[in-house]
Amino acid sequence: MTYLRTPIQFDASGRTATVDPATYVRGLVEHVLLTTPGERVNRPTFGAGLFHAVFDPGGPDLAIAVQDLIQSGLDQWLGDLLTVESVEVTAADATLRVSVQYVVRASGERRVDDFSVPGAPP
Repeated sequence: MTYLRTPIQFDASGRTATVDPATYVRGLVEHVLLTTPGERVNRPTFGAGLFHAVFDPGGPDLAIAVQDLIQSGLDQWLGDLLTVESVEVTAADATLRVSVQYVVRASGERRVDDFSVPGAPP
């Protein structure tokens, strides 16, 4: 089974690009992480706002707050597709690194995907 690539892209033949189920779900997780609440007109609470978190003061407090945002965002928006088992956030050198471990409900596949968001240059 194939899914439309998110964000929507075109392949070399000019058709809408498709991806396998694992890549599709990873794209959805990334979409939730990188979208800022309030960015979507019809879904004002959608997203975890990871881009804005890079500019907050770092440290363990930031990591805990971001973990909670990510966990609740994924549960709310992708809870019917996956079960989040753990979220780990580290902040170092103006970069947030996020590791999300989850199980895809349809296949039972356990995945760990890593994301990083660079902050402003020094």
